[in-house]
Amino acid sequence: MKSIVAGECVQLSKLVRRITAPNPGVMTGPGTNSYLIGRQQIAVVDPGPADPSHIAAILKACNGKLKWILVTHTHLDHSPAAQQLAQQTGAQLLGNVLAQNDGYQDESFKPSHSFQHDELFVCPEFSLRALHTPGHVNNHLCFFLEQEGLLLAGDHIMQGSTVVIIPPHGDMQAYMASLSLLLHYAIAAIAPAHGHIINEPVAEIEALLQHRLGREQQLIATLQQLSPASLAQLTAQVYRNVDSALHPIAQLSLWAHLLKLEKESVVNCQQDLWQLCDGMNDKTTNKGEGL
Repeated sequence: MKSIVAGECVQLSKLVRRITAPNPGVMTGPGTNSYLIGRQQIAVVDPGPADPSHIAAILKACNGKLKWILVTHTHLDHSPAAQQLAQQTGAQLLGNVLAQNDGYQDESFKPSHSFQHDELFVCPEFSLRALHTPGHVNNHLCFFLEQEGLLLAGDHIMQGSTVVIIPPHGDMQAYMASLSLLLHYAIAAIAPAHGHIINEPVAEIEALLQHRLGREQQLIATLQQLSPASLAQLTAQVYRNVDSALHPIAQLSLWAHLLKLEKESVVNCQQDLWQLCDGMNDKTTNKGEGL
């Protein structure tokens, strides 16, 4: 598989090109992928960070034809370039914002239109179906390019890594429900915001669901041994086979799992210590990998 190179415009299909921002890292993988849809009138999905070289690469590839800027969500590696692109091209900003900023959002993103779930965005060359997929964050959208069966997944699904769920705007229960929702669409491939195209979408989605269920069962098994226990104690045990440098990130997703189980009356929390509810000691366990 060819390495992803920042700034390179890669033709993925008849309608879709990819330009990756120069922001690689633990949370972003090779960098944030911006997808250019169409030829005569172009939509860019996830314009990325406000990096001058990335903005210049998008403008060069669009060649004066950028009409729409869509964002999957407003984290700082996905949308800050939108404002500058709109100012230079007059392109329309489209996407959803959080009702309450959690401190991790791009406050410069001011869309002229927000999407309802299953809303269809249509232009002469293509159509994009907006799918509300909360979980990673509540305002998250995926965009389904119907002509090619391509799901522009943002941070809902990442190639080669699991998605971090950060409460309170990140919600594990909503995330798993949103993953299941995607199985109802005829998705041929997934274009993630980080990493390469995923060509076996059903297998990927089902594997992610199984991973989350496995991690959940691991957590329950740990509570059977340690209950009551703090979040830090649970993280150290559940993620004992994961590099400890990643534990602060893993702890966030584990917290999201605990909140999901609390909603489902499986666990409860008293004085920052978590324990199983009565009658929950017979839960089975599965192995979970990743975060």
